[in-house]
Amino acid sequence: MEIVVKILSIVPVTHNVNRYRLEKPANYQFVSGQATEVSINKEEWKNERRPFTFTCLNDDEYLEFTIKSYTDHDGVTNELSKLKEGDELIIREVWGAIAYKGEGYFIAGGAGVTPFISILRQLKKDNQLNGNKLFFSNKTSDDIILKDEFDEMLKDNVHYTITREKNTTYDNRYIDKNFLKSEITDFTKQFYVCGPDKMVSDITAILKELNADPESVIFEK
Repeated sequence: MEIVVKILSIVPVTHNVNRYRLEKPANYQFVSGQATEVSINKEEWKNERRPFTFTCLNDDEYLEFTIKSYTDHDGVTNELSKLKEGDELIIREVWGAIAYKGEGYFIAGGAGVTPFISILRQLKKDNQLNGNKLFFSNKTSDDIILKDEFDEMLKDNVHYTITREKNTTYDNRYIDKNFLKSEITDFTKQFYVCGPDKMVSDITAILKELNADPESVIFEK
């Protein structure tokens, strides 16, 4: 299945992240945390498929993706950043990514936070945010995606770490074993992990060392 949809708007979120809102096809449904393969509807790009997670809610009248553009090479995300309202993308079937299975800890690195955006927005809408906490690591404070929204949603239950900017009021620690031992109060809860591959594999291994139930550690496979 391939569906051509028009871009309704493109709005900057950070210096290298944009929010893309698209037409929503009739009867197109997804669950927060799910994704689809997207390509640009231009002859030279239409076969270049990339997976992106929906950051809107299923009930919204539009589809939304929040995408980091890598401008250091001529790839899909760089090309996406050049598009404008009215340009077209191709979307496909919805597939499972990270599914919410109960309250716990969300651990994100950089653009790895995107699968959590729709999940947390849906939990807020359903009044089920209590008992969930977000740990969000970035290189610099300018890289933090949707900081104001996370602050408003989660209040004291969001914890930012900044690893490559020393003159800052943020926590400068990496999310490693010592960090998790000091910040996690209940290892019986669910853990949702998304970020660079090495970060995900390292944190998954550490959580198992710290006696988290392997079945409760959820990440994109």
